[in-house]
Amino acid sequence: MSDATASAIVLTLQVASLATVVVFLPGIFLGYYFSRCDTKISKLISTLVTLPMVLPPTAVGYLLLRGLAVDGPLGPEVLGLRIDILLTWRAAVLAAAVMAMPLVVRTAKVAFDGVDPRLEMMHRTLGYTRVETFLRTSVPLASRGLLAAAILGFSRAVGEFGATVTVAGNIPFKTQTLASAIFSAQQMGQHYEAYILITVSLALGFGAIYVTELLATNPSSVKRS
Repeated sequence: MSDATASAIVLTLQVASLATVVVFLPGIFLGYYFSRCDTKISKLISTLVTLPMVLPPTAVGYLLLRGLAVDGPLGPEVLGLRIDILLTWRAAVLAAAVMAMPLVVRTAKVAFDGVDPRLEMMHRTLGYTRVETFLRTSVPLASRGLLAAAILGFSRAVGEFGATVTVAGNIPFKTQTLASAIFSAQQMGQHYEAYILITVSLALGFGAIYVTELLATNPSSVKRS
């Protein structure tokens, strides 16, 4: 394994971990909001949050690129300060987080859908606030699904390519992630390196899906079997 390949694997794990941390709490709150609120506004917000899931990743990357450009809405000319994000590992984290957010939110929503609202109402009658009820009742009961949301978000961030390469580039030892390293190895005919990277991708993907399958299994049904 070359140093560049090892660097791409390590950077990918770091980027995916940070992206998961960034989106996890917002994803939980949005998932709960969408689970408990069924209004036109909530549906509109849900649509906007889910858009990266159906848009071409390169389109998402381009929008991020334009937004962070010098004259963009998040650029130094508008904000009055220079944020060094483009073509750095921070851009890779941002792109991975944006692409992972829909999967985290939707999985969290499914987890909260499985929590009976009547249990929350009973908790409120005991004098607990909404926040205390959320933390003491909703989150613990949905914990398996929320853990699955984090794992799926992490695996989505690991496999991100289009948006990442658009805003962060494909710079070895700096912004080259696992997906972009596979692309580069294939372009350069480095089949051995490509196989290593693909094997790592398969291992991470298989592990993530297998664990989420276990989390989706009803513990009581496992005991009965």
